[in-house]
Amino acid sequence: MVRTLLILSKLHAFPAAIEAATDSSQYQVIVKEDLRAAEPLLTRGAIDVVILDSALTEVTGSRLIGQVRAAAPDTPLIVVSAEKHREWEEDAYLQGVSHVITKPIREKLLNHLLDRVLGDAPVRRVEPTGTFPSPGNRAGQQTPAHFDSLEALRDFSGLLTHSLQPRELLRAFLLRLREELGVNRAVVFLRDPSSLPGSPTTEKEDRWLRSACAIGLEQSFLEHFALNLTSGMGAYLRKHGRILRNDGPEAQASREIAREFHLLGGDVAIPILDRETLIGVAVLDRRLTGDAYENEELSLLFRILEEFGQAIRNSWLHDQLRTGHAMLADILSNLGAGCLVIGNNLAVLHCNTAAKRILLPGKADKQQIEFSDIPQDLGSRVFTVMKTNLAVPSFKYQFLTLPGQSFRVAISPFQAHPGAPADAALLTVESVTAVEQAQRVEVEASSMRLAGKFAEHLAHEIGNSVIPLSTLQGLLEGGAMDNEELRAYLSQALGAGVKRITRLANQMMFLARDKTEFDGQIRINELIEEAFRDALVYHSGKAPDFNIAAGVEKLAVAGDHKALRHAFSEVLLNALQATGGEQRKIAVSVSSTGVNGHRGVNVEIRDGGNGSPPEASRREPDTLLSAPNPASGIGLTVTRKIIEDHKGHIEIAERAAKGVGLVRITLPLNG
Repeated sequence: MVRTLLILSKLHAFPAAIEAATDSSQYQVIVKEDLRAAEPLLTRGAIDVVILDSALTEVTGSRLIGQVRAAAPDTPLIVVSAEKHREWEEDAYLQGVSHVITKPIREKLLNHLLDRVLGDAPVRRVEPTGTFPSPGNRAGQQTPAHFDSLEALRDFSGLLTHSLQPRELLRAFLLRLREELGVNRAVVFLRDPSSLPGSPTTEKEDRWLRSACAIGLEQSFLEHFALNLTSGMGAYLRKHGRILRNDGPEAQASREIAREFHLLGGDVAIPILDRETLIGVAVLDRRLTGDAYENEELSLLFRILEEFGQAIRNSWLHDQLRTGHAMLADILSNLGAGCLVIGNNLAVLHCNTAAKRILLPGKADKQQIEFSDIPQDLGSRVFTVMKTNLAVPSFKYQFLTLPGQSFRVAISPFQAHPGAPADAALLTVESVTAVEQAQRVEVEASSMRLAGKFAEHLAHEIGNSVIPLSTLQGLLEGGAMDNEELRAYLSQALGAGVKRITRLANQMMFLARDKTEFDGQIRINELIEEAFRDALVYHSGKAPDFNIAAGVEKLAVAGDHKALRHAFSEVLLNALQATGGEQRKIAVSVSSTGVNGHRGVNVEIRDGGNGSPPEASRREPDTLLSAPNPASGIGLTVTRKIIEDHKGHIEIAERAAKGVGLVRITLPLNG
């Protein structure tokens, strides 16, 4: 009978010496460089004697002896060392070594020791079974098939907690397969994790299964090999979800499947499902002995791989969650605003650097911030938010530790789903001091610009009005006032200048008012007629037709009579200046209106010309001053201020047909 010798050595000369010293008709020699490669042979009981080339004086040698004894406790072990050392030899014998000999190999001594250890040991041979051998079945005793299956499931289930990394999990699984079934070569292909629902992926990325783990196959080959889900082995397993054999009719009928089996050296392909979809494929070669797998073994493998598929999918989801959590933590950490995440047990789960600077000025290097570090009034609001599940709208807050600085604070609950108790609360603190300072600077700068524009306009208007006065003074000194025509012209110019200054003074007076004084009920029709007469004073041309629609004479508003009269006169003056050509008329209609339950009066003024542009009433004052007609711009600005002070609204509508302009003023109605 031929016995099998396993030689563990990294030196090529040592196995050659053993082969030369033994009879090849009695001993089959298998050489492995390390224990990992030899482990499947040892655990399957395919080795009769182990010969270990080791230096006993090194710790690694003693450790290797222990590993060999753990893998094959009943297999005789002979250790060959370069030198003798009593302490180390005693330790080797205590670990279960049969004999310790020194180099060089002596033929007679080696054969004598082999005869001795093999005469005392039972003959070991591999007997293929229809089920996985259980721990109680490795010595040769027969066990019912259903017990073997349950025992194998229990044994493999321990691997599911091995790691959250799919590659490590699969490697442990393949090594266990080699140990239990004597699998020669195996490779597991998986889909890209980005193909999970909710993950950004493309159709091209989701078409391939790529190698995730393998034993007995070169990784350099697998890096350039993938299974396609639209053809060949991948497409078949995706569609049918059944085990595929190399010698089966399906593989024989498909050239692509046969080619893939041939390239991988595989005998069977098993789908890896997550109970919903195909996430991978396991391709296995036959056993080390060349025996095929039984149907019961493959069925059990299918069920085990389904559990592994679910574990792999969960690991992918875990990676997505971890990546999202890391991204969120990074975003919160780098925000300029302070962010704290507080758990429902009032523990601070996350606190970024900005929050530490705000809550603990001068102690921002503190590693962990406590809930007690939060001001008591803010802490009570956080507690209320988690109890009520209601967010607190942002509010202005000042910390006692940071006087002179203002902050905007908001508190929001974190809920797993609507209606559930809050798991945590997010407290955000943002400094608004710089923003408020910038706003004040901008307001001051805008006010300065506006003041400069008004000063420029005033200087221009007053300068134009002073020209006739200076001209008159020069003529008086030169004695030229005897000319009747010249005196008439100067009189007219002086009158126009006075009106111009008077109007400008009124505009400035109403623009400078901080508060509107209401002095009683004002009838709208009478107010408009008075305003039209005021507008005619400043109009140098011929007066157009003017009429107010009858029937609403009793409508009245409460307000400042003088201010409203000036506002309407400015609008009517613009209408007078715009009216020309054939449309020499101004029509005013007055009606009552209701908006959001509040009654009001609506006044529409239509002119017969180009009027003011529709956007005029919406411009800022400094913009209006730079318009082609500055006087018109200031007038509309003053009008808007007066109307808005009376809780009203002014609108310049889009120009209608034939160039007719429309201004609409709405005021609250009283009486």
